[in-house]
Amino acid sequence: MICIGCNSLKNMLVKISSNILANAETAEKRLAELRIKVEEIKKFKVEEKIKELLKENSVLSEKIVQAKNELIKLEISHGKKQYTVPSKEITESNTVPVSVEKSQDNDNEVEKTQAAVVKKEKNSVKKIKEKVNPAPSTDSIIDVRKLDFRIGKIVEINKHPDADSLYVEKIDCGEGRPRTVVSGLVNHVPIDEMRDKLVMVLCNLKPVKMRGVTSEAMVMCASSPEKVEVLNPPSDAVPGDLVECEGYPREPEAQLNPKKKIFETCAPDLKTNDDKVACYKDKPLIVVGKGSVVAPTLKQVNVK
Repeated sequence: MICIGCNSLKNMLVKISSNILANAETAEKRLAELRIKVEEIKKFKVEEKIKELLKENSVLSEKIVQAKNELIKLEISHGKKQYTVPSKEITESNTVPVSVEKSQDNDNEVEKTQAAVVKKEKNSVKKIKEKVNPAPSTDSIIDVRKLDFRIGKIVEINKHPDADSLYVEKIDCGEGRPRTVVSGLVNHVPIDEMRDKLVMVLCNLKPVKMRGVTSEAMVMCASSPEKVEVLNPPSDAVPGDLVECEGYPREPEAQLNPKKKIFETCAPDLKTNDDKVACYKDKPLIVVGKGSVVAPTLKQVNVK
């Protein structure tokens, strides 16, 4: 009786094990099928989104064409002549109607109109690409790309009424109105050397009051314990020129958050090299097409 009972129990266990294995295999197959279906759904959704965006782009393109045609009609109604110019950037056809007058001013208007149309079309294509393949965020990166360095010109300078060591400058940064900047340079640079001088300015600092005067930027200088020199931009630079650094595409914050200490983090790596060129991590600060920002004499010192 004992042997018969053992055999029955053994057969029962074998049967249960077989059922478990069969169920496991079935479950695995169903999981694999579900994974395939999920991937198909994802692919379908992406394709659906692309079609939606392409449709949106088509509508935008039609609106641009309509606006362009309306512009041409208005110009014809004002007696402006029409002619065609080759332009593959604006349309796939070989010609596009553009209105002009004989004067040089109207030639410039035509060029602006063409550029505006091209820019709108490129922007609409760019938006589609960004929605389908969004670029990775660089919000967490803290380096020189977050600093808004520009060229400015000191158009007015006086000593601070309540601080003997401070200048109060008006600096044209190409924005339509000059910025007020307070600089502690009285003991380092004569006021006559500062008048009408081109400078490199950090423009996205949070405005701060210094002895009652709100300072809206900072004049960048080469600095050692013994001497401070205002940095010199390229000779043909103009107010509003942007300062860039190779390998660090400009992505300046609209206004630096003091809590993030972005400038303080970058400051140790802002230095002049052996050629007196202002650098970030040995990469020169430049105005593209015009040259580097340099110190008058100081080498291997901090820029601040």
